[in-house]
Amino acid sequence: MKAIELKDSPCGGLVPTEQGQWAFVPDPLPRHVDLSSSLIYLLDEASRAVATLAGVGETLPNPHLLIRPFLRREAVLSSKIEGTQASISELFMFEASGAQRDPRDAREVANYVHALELGLELLNELPLCIRLINRVHQRLLLGVRGEQAVPGELRTGQVWIAPLGTPIHEARFIPPPANLVPDLLADWERYVNEDLRIPPLVQCALMHYQFEAIHPYFDGNGRIGRLLIILFLCTKQVLPTPLLYLSAYFERNRDAYYDRLYDVSSTGNWQAWLEFFLEGVAQQARDAVVRSRRVRQLQQRYRDLLQERHESGNAFSLLDELFANPFMTAPRASAVLGLTPAGARRVLERLAQTGIVEYVSGAWPRLYVARELLQAIENPEAAQS
Repeated sequence: MKAIELKDSPCGGLVPTEQGQWAFVPDPLPRHVDLSSSLIYLLDEASRAVATLAGVGETLPNPHLLIRPFLRREAVLSSKIEGTQASISELFMFEASGAQRDPRDAREVANYVHALELGLELLNELPLCIRLINRVHQRLLLGVRGEQAVPGELRTGQVWIAPLGTPIHEARFIPPPANLVPDLLADWERYVNEDLRIPPLVQCALMHYQFEAIHPYFDGNGRIGRLLIILFLCTKQVLPTPLLYLSAYFERNRDAYYDRLYDVSSTGNWQAWLEFFLEGVAQQARDAVVRSRRVRQLQQRYRDLLQERHESGNAFSLLDELFANPFMTAPRASAVLGLTPAGARRVLERLAQTGIVEYVSGAWPRLYVARELLQAIENPEAAQS
C-alpha cells in the first residue's frame, strides 16, 4: 500500500500491521455534512428519481413480480464485480432446473439472492446491525467459494485489497487490523441507526464507504457492502419496495467506483464520492422506472392475450410465475399449479402456442423461456432505450 498517499488523510490514520506494512483506519463517520450547490442539485435529481420509483412500487398490484427479477439482476451484477461470471439467464436457468455449464458461479449468485432476501426479512425484527449483517454474510457464503473464510463471523486476521495472489506489500489498500474492527463497526452501527440531519441518500453513501474501508470479513465484503445499500434505503423508508439497485452502475464504472472510494481515504474528498454515488442513484432509479413499466406493460399484454383465448386460471397462474423467473420446466410448473407433470406440460404448450414462451432446444429437462420478458429484464440500459 502506498502509505505516503494516506499518511496525511483528513478522515483517518495509519497503524502498523503485519510484515512492516501500514493499515488505514477510518475516523468515525461525520454526523454533519456541508453540501455544495452542485451536490444539492444532484441530490435533488436523485431524490426525485427515487420518489418516482417509489410511486411505481406503491402502485404495483403484486410488487413481487418485479422485485424477484430485479433482485436477481442485482445479484448477477454485484457478483460480476467480484469476478463471478454467471449471466442473468444462467441464474434463472439454474433456479428453474439446475441446468448450467458451471453451477459454481450460479450457486454463488443464487446465494446473493438468498442473502438479500434474508436481510429484507430480518429487517422486520431487527435494526440494521452487526447481528443482522453477520447472518446475511453467513447465508452469502454458504456452500460456495469463501465458505472457509468463517461465514457470519468478523475476521480475526489481516486482509488487503488487491488481485488474487498479490502480496500485502503490493496491495493498493490495507484495511484496519482485525482487533480494531469491532469498535469501528460499533460506530458504523450507531451511525446507520441515528436520527441525523443528513439526507438519507447522502447518509447511505457515507455508510457504504465506511463499510468498505473497514472490510470486516475475510471474504464477501464488496457484495455485502452493496447489499447494505438497499437494506439501508428500505429501513429508512426511502423506498416502499426494494426496486433500486446500484451494482449495474458500479459495474459499468468499476474503475471510477474503486477510485472514488480510495480518494475519500487518501484525500478526504467526500465531494467526488457523493457526486458519483448520487449520479448512480439517479441513473438506476430512472432505469428501474422504465424497466418496471416495460415489464408491467408486457404482463398486461400477455394477460389480454390469454383472456382473448379464454385460457384457464392455470395459464394465468403460470404466467405470473414466469414474471418471477422467465424459465419454466414441466416439473416446476407442476409444483406451482398442483397438477401432474403431464397436465402442467399441456398448460406450457398452450402458452407456447400464444407465443408467450418458446422451447429451449437441447435443454433437459425440457425447458421453456419467455424470451421477450427475459430481454426486458436483461437489457443493460432500459433508461436509455
